[in-house]
Amino acid sequence: MSQAATERLTFLLETVALEAAHLLQTDARLFAQAFTPGRAAALKLNLDESERTDAFVARFGRLQDTLGDKLLPELLRWLAEPLGAAIDNLDRAEKLGLLASADDWLTARKLRNRMVYEYVRDAAELAEALNEGHATVPLLLAFAAKVAAYCEQRGLRAG
Repeated sequence: MSQAATERLTFLLETVALEAAHLLQTDARLFAQAFTPGRAAALKLNLDESERTDAFVARFGRLQDTLGDKLLPELLRWLAEPLGAAIDNLDRAEKLGLLASADDWLTARKLRNRMVYEYVRDAAELAEALNEGHATVPLLLAFAAKVAAYCEQRGLRAG
């Protein structure tokens, strides 16, 4: 594998570690109290809460994008694995033991879209989507940790 490819993979591992830490912090702050439909409805009036919610949705989506669309394909290239469509790459990650379930990942992808599109429409739907997002954070964090450990076992260590 080329030095440039190794550097790119290392950069992505470092990026994912930072994004995961930021998501974890925002998740803890946003969900310190139950996220109810009432809280969702009040977002229009509470700028701090609205910004915290936006940060959660953005960080959730950013980590998911970086993991699934950037890091995973780069890891597969580094391993000289064939690259395919996103679902094929996710299936390969599942076979490598890096991802518990490709189907769960795809469900999380749809959830992320729900969190974005329900934002201004329905407070109950938004609260439900955000709570599902909160419950899905461990899936993202576990995938990030498993990829980092997998790479470390093969001599590649981020920062």
